[in-house]
Amino acid sequence: MNNVEQTLSIIKPDAVERNLIDQIKSIFVKNDLRIKDNKKISISKEEAAEFYKVHQSKPFYNDLCNYLSSGPIVVMILEGKDAISKNRKIMGATDPKDADEDTIRKLYGISIDKNSVHGSDSLENAKKEINFFFNN
Repeated sequence: MNNVEQTLSIIKPDAVERNLIDQIKSIFVKNDLRIKDNKKISISKEEAAEFYKVHQSKPFYNDLCNYLSSGPIVVMILEGKDAISKNRKIMGATDPKDADEDTIRKLYGISIDKNSVHGSDSLENAKKEINFFFNN
């Protein structure tokens, strides 16, 4: 297989709270993404701030950090052909109102903030994000 990539996926607190872990995982698997590793964890606001450092200058940064650290999350390494772009397509637009039908955010997202999932946006960020949660 060529173009096999790994990407980080996070099932965010709103989806964990609503017991959507298995439904979301099954969507990835149905779309030929293998869950190479996963764990349910809680992170501190400081860890969330470090993780989202790339968004530091944006007005929503603080809310994002508060939200990601507000409850348990599931972090996963997804692996497959073109995993990064495939995962982003499966997730749908950041705002669930704008997401395509049958995407995770259209199905389960509550709002632009509580949009159920995170996925890496590039190969470079995927490596950083996977290391953040799985190599420490």
